[in-house]
Amino acid sequence: MVYRIIRAGKSTISHLLKEKLKEFGRDVEILDGDVVRTNLCQDLGFSGQDSDITIQRIAFICKLLTRNGVAVISTAISPYREARDKARNEIGNFIEVYVKCPLEVCVERDVKGLYKKAFKGEIQSFTGVSHPYEEPRNPELTLETNKETVEESTNKIIKKLIGLGYLNTKEDVYSSEEESKIIKRLSGLGYIS
Repeated sequence: MVYRIIRAGKSTISHLLKEKLKEFGRDVEILDGDVVRTNLCQDLGFSGQDSDITIQRIAFICKLLTRNGVAVISTAISPYREARDKARNEIGNFIEVYVKCPLEVCVERDVKGLYKKAFKGEIQSFTGVSHPYEEPRNPELTLETNKETVEESTNKIIKKLIGLGYLNTKEDVYSSEEESKIIKRLSGLGYIS
């Protein structure tokens, strides 16, 4: 998943999405951009090249997790199309979600004052201000967080995942009672112990 700029709503949507995916019985991991930078990319800054390397590292982790059945939500800002395309190819099971939000709304939401500092030049390479952002040409989904509630945006993602076959409907998921019966039956046949 790909998101736009700071305060567009990516973290809030991601956390609600994680909870909803768990209701479908999925193991879920969020790769938050700040957490990744702190733990995996301490050696990198915010230049274009460093941003690309950050996305490459995130894509690698996403690939490892997804091939083991974990649904991964990446909230990293990835300003360049080429880096996102490489991530798509690396991961395989990938959807691009464009969280679209006007800059002025993001500035209003910014309680930390990061945009204010970026406009003053106190923060360099700030995506959307002093650093470019290349909008996706054909994302699987676009969310307009200045027009939609978090619930509406999250439900759009769930619907898209079901439509693309990445997620079964809740009707397709066994209840715990049905699961117990299946496990008991398989155990009785000697397939599991």
